[in-house]
Amino acid sequence: MEDTAVVKKPPKKAIKSIQYDLFSSFITNEEQNISNTVDIWESIPKYFFTPRQVEKLRTSTGHADPYKWEYTNQEGSACKIKIQPALIEQEDGGYKAFFPSITEELVEEALKKIFTGQQYACFDPKDTESWVRFTLKMIHKELKERGRSRSIPEIKHAIEVMSSCILTFHFNGKEVWKGSILQDLVTVGREEYQADTNAHHIARLPLFISHAINSLEYRQFNYQRLMQCNEQLSRWIYKRLINRYRQANSMNSYHFMYSELKASGLLQQSRERDNRQKVISALKELIKENVIVNYETDQRKEGRKIIDVKYTVRSTPEFVAEQKASNKRKRDSELHIFNSGEEIRKSFLK
Repeated sequence: MEDTAVVKKPPKKAIKSIQYDLFSSFITNEEQNISNTVDIWESIPKYFFTPRQVEKLRTSTGHADPYKWEYTNQEGSACKIKIQPALIEQEDGGYKAFFPSITEELVEEALKKIFTGQQYACFDPKDTESWVRFTLKMIHKELKERGRSRSIPEIKHAIEVMSSCILTFHFNGKEVWKGSILQDLVTVGREEYQADTNAHHIARLPLFISHAINSLEYRQFNYQRLMQCNEQLSRWIYKRLINRYRQANSMNSYHFMYSELKASGLLQQSRERDNRQKVISALKELIKENVIVNYETDQRKEGRKIIDVKYTVRSTPEFVAEQKASNKRKRDSELHIFNSGEEIRKSFLK
């Protein structure tokens, strides 16, 4: 899966497709609180930078080299992400390097929610492209309603970072994708922006999302609950549970290892003890947000040294109900495709 360096233009008019219709339809009585998650895209670590970390990466001129992060995914495959920072012009005329972080993560979630509204989205199943149309005020309102308020300048800065930083993803030693979080951004100029923050922008979403729409490889989830989580690691684990703990019920549990959580990039404290405490803090927040009922830890040791930790969690009735709804939605979508005839079935990627 590769993105090209060719600058693409958004479609001139909306494209009707069964793929997008299924993606934007949810099984819920609270559609405003539901969105979609794409496991392959969400599992690529890209938002783990702290202000202190970024400051250390910058040179005396404010620039920074690309940052490389190597990890092993849950299937045991070797992965590497290289993040080339965005160089953004400052008021003094110089340029400063910025890596995507928490605000960019939240803005992406808001944009993906906006994308589920048909009037703000265009999906082209033939060219496998997804475009989202938005205004800065739309994002501002969405984040404010979810308790994640950001100012208009902060949102504008985040959009610049997301469209200017370049991610290169390697899988088992092979480069499989290169691009920005928001691609081919068509935006207003500085004068127009200052005059009207309601002016529309449009950007192309990463190819991973478009492929997922074409192959039904996405899951609906409680977007409101995600946005209520204060800790980044809580949100990361929550997404993992949504995508992996699919058969959640009152009788079973789900486990994962501390070593697997390292793939998130969010456990970079100088002491492993502090990293393990960070995991416990995230799990406690997931209890508070009604995702899990409880958790158990099983430390793996070599002598007195802790080399890994197994975490076992049990789901709440709320999470079970949401997972069952997501499972039903996928079954209904597959049945819909099957009953739509051979031409429609062929339009979906295998």
